Amino acid sequence: MLQMIIFDMDGVLIDACDWHRDALNQALKEVSNYEISIEDHYSIFNGIPTRVKLQKLTDMGIVQPDAHAAVYELKQSNTIKIIENQCVLSPEKIELIKWLKSEGVVVCCYTNSIRQTASLMLERTGVLPLIDTLVTNQDVENPKPNPEGYLKILKQYNCAPENAIIVEDSPKGLQAARQTQCVIFEVKDATEVTIQTVKDFIDENFNSHGG
Repeated sequence: MLQMIIFDMDGVLIDACDWHRDALNQALKEVSNYEISIEDHYSIFNGIPTRVKLQKLTDMGIVQPDAHAAVYELKQSNTIKIIENQCVLSPEKIELIKWLKSEGVVVCCYTNSIRQTASLMLERTGVLPLIDTLVTNQDVENPKPNPEGYLKILKQYNCAPENAIIVEDSPKGLQAARQTQCVIFEVKDATEVTIQTVKDFIDENFNSHGG
């Protein structure tokens, strides 16, 4: 029986992956005169926290350790500006979450973003008041691809993995989700997360047994 659905945020509830990439590249360009390519973004950096990205760049010999703080702060500032300029109400996601809750499903979100930007994005799209629990990378010791955040939500609601759906798009997020034994709904981006696709997925995975 479906008890809970846990959404990733960037690329699932909100098409914000490019915002994070652009905000970080602006900061990297200003501080270290470097930009992450599209190819590297998707193959190496997509779906992991900014501090982990910076450590990877240091390991690659690109960003000096003493530049981390400046890049990080500038990246977060840039992200907030982009959100304020581009993040708008999302009637489709509001309709989806309202429908799920009307069906008695607990709706949560676990993101590798920090709480400030996650809350702002979800507030601007209109879904923050509808979400039962929001977990960010600041609420766990080990962010994705570690499953800690997902397991924390399952434990909070005493929900067995087989009664929960995780909706994810990025390789790191999917890696975390698969370690939970939950039912995984893998999507390409937020355009694939609609009330119809979610209904169809639920019907196929929870309502079709023995029929």
